[in-house]
Amino acid sequence: MALTIEPIANKVFGAVVTGVSLASIDDQTFEELYRAFLEHGFLVFPEQFLSEQHNIEFGKRFGELEFGALPMANQYRNDDGSFTAMVNVDTQRMRTNIGNEAWHTDSTYWPVSSKCALLSAVKVPEQGGQTELADMRAGYATLPEDLKLRVQNLSAFHSTEYSQANDLGDFPMRDTSSIYHGEAYLRPLLKTHPETGIQNLFIGRHAFGIPGLERHESRILLQTLLEHVVSEPQRVYQHQWAAGDLLVWDNRALLHRACPYDYSQPRVLIGTRVAGEVPSELAYYPDDPRAQAGREALARELAALRSAAAKTA
Repeated sequence: MALTIEPIANKVFGAVVTGVSLASIDDQTFEELYRAFLEHGFLVFPEQFLSEQHNIEFGKRFGELEFGALPMANQYRNDDGSFTAMVNVDTQRMRTNIGNEAWHTDSTYWPVSSKCALLSAVKVPEQGGQTELADMRAGYATLPEDLKLRVQNLSAFHSTEYSQANDLGDFPMRDTSSIYHGEAYLRPLLKTHPETGIQNLFIGRHAFGIPGLERHESRILLQTLLEHVVSEPQRVYQHQWAAGDLLVWDNRALLHRACPYDYSQPRVLIGTRVAGEVPSELAYYPDDPRAQAGREALARELAALRSAAAKTA
C-alpha cells in the first residue's frame, strides 16, 4: 500500500497518513512525513499499535526527547507493561489529568518549551476522552487588525501552578522536581515558527500576567485570544481515538486538550514529547536574573486566586 497523506476535510490544518508502518520507517519516508508535519501541523496515523520502544524510536526522529513512552493514563502501569488498577480521581495525578482538559501548549512552564508531542492509544473509553487540536496559525491570521497590533510586543508568564489554581481551584504542593516548581517563564504572545517562518499566537491555560497590563486586562485579553482561535470549526479538530492510533502535533503552532469522559473507564495513552530547540524555545533558566520577575508574578497571581477562592467558599 502506497504512502498517502490526506488533508482532513473542512479543516485548515491536519492530515491522515496511511500506507506506512512507523515501526519500520526509513529515512526517506520520514523526510516526507516531516514536511507534511510542518505543513499541516498535525498528522494522524491509524492502526499503528506501536510498542513503547517504537514510540520512543519514532519520537527521536523529531529531535531530542523531553520524555519517552510515559503513560498518560487513569490506570497504573504494572511491571509487565499492562494497565489494570485505576487511579483514584481524588489524587493529584488525576487532578493534573483533568486540568489538561483546558486548551494548552506543552512545556511552556519549563525553561525550554516543547517542539512536538506524540500520543499512542492503548485503551479508550466508550464515550468521550477525545483529543482536540486548534490551529494558532490560522487563529493569528484571522485576528482583527487592532488585536494583531496589540499582541505584537506583549508577553505572558507561563506556569502550571497558575493553570491548576485558575482552572480547577487546585493548589498543588510545590516541588522543585515536579511541574509545580514555583517558576513562571515569560514568552511572547506572538511566535514566529522557527522552521516555517509563519507567525502564530502562543497562548493557552498556562499563560497569565501580561507585563504592562492590569490583571483584569491581561485576563480578558488572553481569554479573547483563546476564544478567537477556537471559535471557528475549521480551526479545531477532534480526534476520536481508536486503539492503535498515533497522533503527532507541532506544539509550537497548535493548542490541544483532552475531552472529559467517565473516569471510571480506562483511558490509556502513551505520550512521547520532543524537546524544543534552545535557540527558538528557550525563555530563560531559573538562575537567570529575569526568573525573579516570574516568581514574583506567580506569587501575586496565586495570592489573588486564593483570595477569590476563599470568598466563594
